Amino acid sequence: MTPHSAPGHDRSDAGLNAIIGERRQLISLAYRLLGSLAEAEDTVQETYARWYALSQQQRDAIESPGAWLTTVASRICLDLLGSARARRERYVGEWIPEPLPGRTEWI
Repeated sequence: MTPHSAPGHDRSDAGLNAIIGERRQLISLAYRLLGSLAEAEDTVQETYARWYALSQQQRDAIESPGAWLTTVASRICLDLLGSARARRERYVGEWIPEPLPGRTEWI
């Protein structure tokens, strides 16, 4: 005897199936954008966390869970790339002057 699922349960399974089915694609997308497998895996994990942070009603309203996951993963990647650029541009350490050649090196 198989248990009967509640209404909307199939929709939830569709989301879970999308998560499982899209994992390789999401990692590939994130890796192509970020260039680091570790950061790509972190991005996919964050994407999953955001999926599960949605209420069941919000998840049910998403027509294409795969497209939603891809969009969220790509936006996380773009945010990471933007913050990496900002981290490189803002040096918080002590200012070190540019080394100048000595007089003897000019002659």
